[in-house]
Amino acid sequence: MEAFAQWLVTVVHDVGYPGILIAMALGNMLVPIPVEVILIPAGYLVEQGQMKGLLLLACAMAGDISGSLFSFYIAFHFGRRILVAYGKYLFFGPERMELLDRFFVSHGEISTLTGRLVPGLRHFMAFPAGLSHMNVKKFTLYTGTGGGLWSAILIGVGYLIGGNRDMVKHYMPYIEGIVIAGVGLMIAVYFMRHNKPKVEGSGGQS
Repeated sequence: MEAFAQWLVTVVHDVGYPGILIAMALGNMLVPIPVEVILIPAGYLVEQGQMKGLLLLACAMAGDISGSLFSFYIAFHFGRRILVAYGKYLFFGPERMELLDRFFVSHGEISTLTGRLVPGLRHFMAFPAGLSHMNVKKFTLYTGTGGGLWSAILIGVGYLIGGNRDMVKHYMPYIEGIVIAGVGLMIAVYFMRHNKPKVEGSGGQS
């Protein structure tokens, strides 16, 4: 285990910042590259003084956003055509497409932001956003914010305990649980504020 962890650290060190950017981009194009494998060893290298934390985070975010935009534009330009042709085989007809459009018009920002923080879901958020033709500037802002937060968390884990793979393996489920709980709280607060009835002014004329 210790030898494998050291090998990962060596690989991340060798690929450097451009390699991390490319790997993060590919990981957001549905290529099965778990970002934890990249960013936790990179965070350990920051602690060792062999990488710069802010530059590492910037490269991770750039890769995250560029890969997500690639998937977004594929869904934006071709997703509806595919669904028109094959949607009935995927149980995704015009009614569901309309529901998706309505949902993203009302809640696209919070969905993109929080979805990018959920392991297992984060890689897929670009597709429904692209399908619903979400505003690309808003998509970039919220996917960058969510992806940047998750990258910062992983780099922080690597900085604190990345040299000990057993500790990473032990604590990651707790860290993911805390993040998911935080996401749930963000969503709850959002919907409470979103659904809060508006109080009309009581001023009248005399």
